[in-house]
Parts: sequence; structure tokens; C-alpha cells
Amino acid sequence: MTKPSTVSGSQQSKSLPVKHRQNKPSFFAAWRKPSILPGFGLTLGFSVAYLSLLILIPLMVLMLHAVGVGPARFWQLATDPRLVSALQVSFFSAILAAVINVVFGGIVAWVLVRYRFPGRRLVDAMVDLPFALPTAVAGIALTALYAPKGWIGAWLMPLDIRIAFTQAGIVVALVFIGLPFVVRTIQPVIEEISREQEEAAATLGASRFQTVFRVLLPGLLPAILTGFSLAFARAVGEYGSVIFIAGNRPYSTEIAPLLIFIKLEEFDYSAATVLATVMMLISFVMLLIVNLIQTRTRRRYGYGS
Repeated sequence: MTKPSTVSGSQQSKSLPVKHRQNKPSFFAAWRKPSILPGFGLTLGFSVAYLSLLILIPLMVLMLHAVGVGPARFWQLATDPRLVSALQVSFFSAILAAVINVVFGGIVAWVLVRYRFPGRRLVDAMVDLPFALPTAVAGIALTALYAPKGWIGAWLMPLDIRIAFTQAGIVVALVFIGLPFVVRTIQPVIEEISREQEEAAATLGASRFQTVFRVLLPGLLPAILTGFSLAFARAVGEYGSVIFIAGNRPYSTEIAPLLIFIKLEEFDYSAATVLATVMMLISFVMLLIVNLIQTRTRRRYGYGS
């Protein structure tokens, strides 16, 4: 009986075919994660080219035109009192309208998901009307309602409350056009929340206040922040629905988009470019802060990265 020959591990590895050897992955193979869909390089290149043509290149051209006026001229135009006032009106109104939409848009989304009542589908469809309605039509309708002799404005005049041709009218217009962004962002998340979580919280002795703020809101907070970002971004650049109800008085109710249009009509392209650049930078910083808060919230509560 012959004794079986023993082969060392190194000799076995040498005897294996080349295709069975475990080669060390290259840098690019280790960096790229496996994907279900093929065509990573093609889709990445198409995405970068598409974003560059539609977003990056126009913004870069805008920045180059703004820088071309020179630092001294740029600072002079950026600190112009009329420009600063228009920026204050636009951003303050946009932030206030986004906050109002988050509160009442969340309530509307909750009612549409959790309750069944006659006319629910009609109300659900009405939420999307600001998407389809032309902004100029919305501005005219709101002005007719809130003007001193309008249907609602006539009731507010004896109380010395003015909506049309004031900054309050700007906020009303921005709330109108921003509501669908909040409702449609929060609504799908509410649909995914199980009622068992609320029942479990109630079983453990939690009050309704604790259930809302310690069980439901943590799960809704990323969607709320996303809705706020969308509503704010939509409101800060709104033009058509605001100019009819604002009154457009300099240093009072004049918004930044309208001032840009006025500067273009006056052939003052430098001022228009600087104003647009300042608006873009402020909006970018604010949206970046909101996105960072959203990312931190997701990691804190452990439902996403």
C-alpha cells in the first residue's frame, strides 16, 4: 500500500490554474461598488454632461460676469441699500412662508392620510392646483381676494388689517405656491408610518403629546426638512404671483427677482448680475445648512445616512 503524497500549501497554490488564483483587486475595482444595473461609466458621464450643460456652466458664466465687474464695483453694488432691502424682503418672506407651509402642510398631509371623509379625493386634488395654475393667474386671484375691496380684504379693513400691497401679501402668495411641495413630500412618509407605533406608545403610557413629538416627529423630520427646502427654494425665486399682490414699492415690498428684471430693463447688466449672484450664494448656503441638518438627523435616529 503506497503512502499518499503530501503537498504543501504553497505547492498546491502553485498547481492551481491561473483563473482560480485570488488576485488582489485593483484600486478602481476596490473603489467601485458592485451595481445591479450595468453601464456605470456611461451613465456617470451622461449625468455629469447633462448637469454641466444645464446647471454648472450657466452658473459658472453668471459667476464670471459678476467677478468681471471688479471687487470694488461688486461690493458697491452688493451693498446698495435698495438691493439689500429687496434681498431682505425676499428671503424673510420665503423663510416665513416655508415655516408656515411646514406647519399647516404637515397637518394637511396628516389629515389626507389618516382620515376618511367625504370629499377627501377632491381636497387631495386641490393641493396640486398651484402646480398647474400659472403664477400670474394666482397673483391676480389673490390680489382680488385680499385687496381693500376684495372678498376677504373688505372684512379685514374694519380691523385695520391690510394684506394686499404689503409684505403680508407677499407671504400669502408664497404660502400658496409652496404648499404642494410640503404636502407631497411629507404625505408618503406618513403613509409608511405604522399605526402600531402609536398603539405601542400609548400602551407604554405615553401621552398624545409625547407620541407626536417623541415617536412620530423623529421619523418625519427628514421629510419636513426636505419640504422646507423645496418650499423655500420655490419661494425665494418666485416672481409672477408676487408682483401683483406686493405693490412693488422700493425699500418696502420690492422683491429681488423684480429688481433684477428692472435692472435688465435699464440695461444695468452689472447690477442684475451681482444681485443674481448674491441671491444664488445666499440660497446655496441656506440649502446646504438645511441638508447638513437633515443628514445629521438621519444619522442620529438611525434611518438612513
